[in-house]
Amino acid sequence: MNAHSFTLAGAVLEARGSGALWWPERRVLVVSDLHLGKSERIAREGGAMLPPYETQDTLARLDGEVAAVGPAAVICLGDSFDDLAASEGLTVAVSDWLTRLMAGRQWIWIEGNHDPGPLGLGGTHLAELPLAPLSFRHIARAGASGEVSGHHHPKATLRAGGRTVSRPCFLYDGDRVILPAFGTYTGGQRSTAPDLAHLMRREALAVLIGRKVQVIPMPGRAG
Repeated sequence: MNAHSFTLAGAVLEARGSGALWWPERRVLVVSDLHLGKSERIAREGGAMLPPYETQDTLARLDGEVAAVGPAAVICLGDSFDDLAASEGLTVAVSDWLTRLMAGRQWIWIEGNHDPGPLGLGGTHLAELPLAPLSFRHIARAGASGEVSGHHHPKATLRAGGRTVSRPCFLYDGDRVILPAFGTYTGGQRSTAPDLAHLMRREALAVLIGRKVQVIPMPGRAG
């Protein structure tokens, strides 16, 4: 299994190589920052014409995670769409795909700073979700405990085989876990950034995702 297991506020969680978080006891799958429709939004605003396949790729990977673990509930931690217009301009194929993924399970859209959640789709729309002993929101709050959030798109760098490798990552400590962005065109923020260093305890760990998860001390928090 390509995952790293850890405990937060008494809940045993799995940071999966895909960037999704799995809570086996409650059968809850969590993803953050899908940013569906980003290439369309950039083109709409007169930016570079990116290949318009990121929505399909992101949904295919999410579909794979749903098939792998069979969740009773899926929580999308905000910025599910790149903006409100992207969520309102879904193609029939994408809308049908999401409807199929949501069928037979609880689906919760948490509000992000890019969108309020895709209001035209089914599911439950919330600003945040308390699900004891954890709480789920888009942006981490200093002083919170048992918190699961996204927003920052964390990534970390390590040296392997004489070269430097940078990957999206989970960050976690005794208070919180911050998820990597699940979306295909999302970029990342270095874990050494001051706002991330301010949120995380000195003993925080980074779980680099990919074919094989790797766990390292969070860069910038050692010592």
